[in-house]
Amino acid sequence: MSTNLTSLDFAAPDLTVPGLTVPNPDESIASARPERIPVRRTILMCKPDYFTVVYRINPWMDPAIPTDTALAVAQWQTLYDTYVGLGFDVHLIDPIDGLPDMVYAANGGFVVDNIAYGAAFTYPERQPEGPAYMDWFRESGFDVRVPVEINEGEGDFLLVGDAILAGTGFRSASNSHEEVSAIYGRPVITLNLINPSFYHLDTAIAVLDDTNIAYLPSAFDEPSLVILRERYPDAIIVTEEDAAILGLNSYSDGYNVVIAARAKDFERQLRARGYNPIGVDLSELLLGGGGVKCCTLELRR
Repeated sequence: MSTNLTSLDFAAPDLTVPGLTVPNPDESIASARPERIPVRRTILMCKPDYFTVVYRINPWMDPAIPTDTALAVAQWQTLYDTYVGLGFDVHLIDPIDGLPDMVYAANGGFVVDNIAYGAAFTYPERQPEGPAYMDWFRESGFDVRVPVEINEGEGDFLLVGDAILAGTGFRSASNSHEEVSAIYGRPVITLNLINPSFYHLDTAIAVLDDTNIAYLPSAFDEPSLVILRERYPDAIIVTEEDAAILGLNSYSDGYNVVIAARAKDFERQLRARGYNPIGVDLSELLLGGGGVKCCTLELRR
């Protein structure tokens, strides 16, 4: 006689051990992440009403490639709306006809402790932006310091906790690092950029909070890498692919990190560390060599 085993009813044995709780792996991973606390930011932006590419001062720019100003404005508006939605206090400086790169507000200065250190641009095409931004700082009640040395503002100066990371190699002169140190009385750490595609520090390093950063190793010389590895042993190391679309040119409030929409691996890395990445498409402004952070100047009172 044959037996149909599928018709039989077997009771599964009880393998639980009294007093023993089996952890949920997902819950263990989540509990291991540090709590990320968003901090309300105050920032300055400039609408790209006159954005175009008519000269070439970085590897991203090519006047032969058409630009769409209306698209640039629409993409910028999405970034602006994202910041407003996060509760940021967003200030605007009026764009000036003939200054197409003025949208990259981060280059307009460096503001800490209510002191605004003005920018002195390397290339003549952008030099009028320096006085325009300094005028806005004065009118807004900041203590303005007119620069002696060549520097391009928060493009090359990044505040991480109490320290200022300072880039040089392409745009900002290393002498400006001494000037910044004297003005703010904070430690200034010089980092040398060696890849022309990452000509500003904010294209090669993303500040995530007061103690954490992400960066692209190939953008720096070896002495700079020694410094970064020592100071930030737990830093996120981004892929060349994400860096190549300016994925590191991002802006964080300590929890929410606004990044390039196409930087998918960086997005994954941020989520794994407990941050909340928010992708924004600024592909049109990328034609000028800028991304999220380039369009964002932090105002620290």
